[in-house]
Amino acid sequence: MNILIIGSGAREHAIARALKRSSQKPQLFCCGTSYNPGIEELTKGYWVGDITDSKQIIQAIQDWPIDFAFIGPEGPLEKGVADDLWAIDVPVIGPKKNLAQLESSKSFTRDLMQRHQIPGLPSFKAFSDMTGVAEFLNELGEGNYVVKANGLMAGKGVKVAGDHLHSFADAIEFCQEILDQQQSFVIEEKLVGQEFSLMCFTDGLTLAPMPLVQDNKRAFESDKGPNTGGMGSFSSADHGLPFLQERDAQEALQISQQVLEAVCKETQDRYIGILYGGFIATVRGVYVIEFNARFGDPEALNVLSLIESDLVELCQDLIQGCLKPDQIRFAAKATVCKYAVPHGYPDHPLRHGVINIDSVNNKEHLYLAAVNAEAGILYATGSRAAAYVGVADTLSEAELIAETEIVNIKGELFHRKDIGTAALIDQRIQAMHRLRETPCA
Repeated sequence: MNILIIGSGAREHAIARALKRSSQKPQLFCCGTSYNPGIEELTKGYWVGDITDSKQIIQAIQDWPIDFAFIGPEGPLEKGVADDLWAIDVPVIGPKKNLAQLESSKSFTRDLMQRHQIPGLPSFKAFSDMTGVAEFLNELGEGNYVVKANGLMAGKGVKVAGDHLHSFADAIEFCQEILDQQQSFVIEEKLVGQEFSLMCFTDGLTLAPMPLVQDNKRAFESDKGPNTGGMGSFSSADHGLPFLQERDAQEALQISQQVLEAVCKETQDRYIGILYGGFIATVRGVYVIEFNARFGDPEALNVLSLIESDLVELCQDLIQGCLKPDQIRFAAKATVCKYAVPHGYPDHPLRHGVINIDSVNNKEHLYLAAVNAEAGILYATGSRAAAYVGVADTLSEAELIAETEIVNIKGELFHRKDIGTAALIDQRIQAMHRLRETPCA
């Protein structure tokens, strides 16, 4: 069994580790954007280049007899790499371009939900110029809006009133910045509550949910600073989250199922891979923040650290359309993931800084991300550099493991010490409790 992994970050490192544990003893190959030694040591072949260019990838793998490919990041999905691999009879875990619009176009997903009357849709309008922007901002009201770039912007194309935008003038300026980057945008009502990620395996017919995870996108402790690709994440041993109710997870799964059915019906195609819903639990119920067409990063590190099922067999079931959700198993453990990132991240990150992982005691749950290995030296390339996942019976134990190990990654790096701590989680429990006690407007 020969498997191609496309992507070379921590998410793909986690995918490679999980695939390698299979009883089928697969041989792994990788097409990445840099040399990630954590992935490279698990592979038989490794190519570095433009992973959004199908022609380059197909040329690179011509001597590798690939049984199926697993696409990690969103860029190749947006560019149709899955379509082109299927065209040469290489099955792919990762949806084709028309289906991946769930992530690559926020207006596509909002319009899809609106057409099919799927719950969880906030008030919104899509814009391709500044016409009507001021009017809609006024309609939503001061402090009650979010501006989102319509396309992919590496987790940094969203700004929220009150947090990043402090006036209508700020919002209008950000809208213009998005247009200047040849993007359109969506303006939505601001939702108040707790965000969470529900990722599901799907063969296009059935969804198999994974443990719920909460990502922490703000760069600095106490949820301050700009949004990032994700500074860390956590999940509970019961596969829920301490500040959510069971009905929140049920609502999110029902919405995901309806979105899956709608996109497959409209495209007349089968969605194969990961459907990742970003949700927020509010006093009015669960709403959709966004959908993504692949594993979340860092959330993939949490769930793939727990998966007990054979991931190779699971991928084969997805491709063949015979997913069996009741046979997918995750360990009943809590996880806390923390990312070490270069100084200045995300706005002005230090690039090409040397990092050293020799002092990490247990490298089983160390995942290398935006790094490049040259002559035996590991360099951070400017984005999130490395993550560590603590796995234990409780969140507090898992957090202690993650914190103890993340500080052993040496270099000009920083991390959020508060992710997964009892203090931060209790703040969110109390905030959600107060919200649920507030009568609906």
